[in-house]
Amino acid sequence: MFADENLIHAVALTFGTAMVPVLELRGAIPVGVAAGLSPLAACAIAVLGNMVPVPFILLLIRRIFDWLRGTRFGPKIDWLERRAHLKGRVVRKYRLPGLIILVAIPLPGTGAWTGALAAAFLDMPLRRALPSIFLGVVTAGLIMTLATGMVVATIH
Repeated sequence: MFADENLIHAVALTFGTAMVPVLELRGAIPVGVAAGLSPLAACAIAVLGNMVPVPFILLLIRRIFDWLRGTRFGPKIDWLERRAHLKGRVVRKYRLPGLIILVAIPLPGTGAWTGALAAAFLDMPLRRALPSIFLGVVTAGLIMTLATGMVVATIH
């Protein structure tokens, strides 16, 4: 029973970390491996967790931003929107391949959250943006899994 609790804890920790902006799966895969998951299991769980907020961002972020502009968060919302437009230049130029690349590069300022924001502000249809973001997340997950595996191998 104790092993089952540890597994559930590792899965929940990995899944939850992957949903957090900025950390996303770049942080979730190492967290999952450190919690005892295999690198591939951590990758699969992190991909699923990272994708949870994406449809909500694509469908609702503009309405949420418009509502928040009327509050004290208005300047922060304007800053976030400008940032999404700047990140969206690659997406605007290359459309779907650009969105995949933006999401796939596992560096700060990229990822599913940024890709979804850029897609929403560029009015990309959900049926096109969602698969592109998913492909980018899977690619980033594989890159992070390989990097995490190499670090773990050097430690042991």
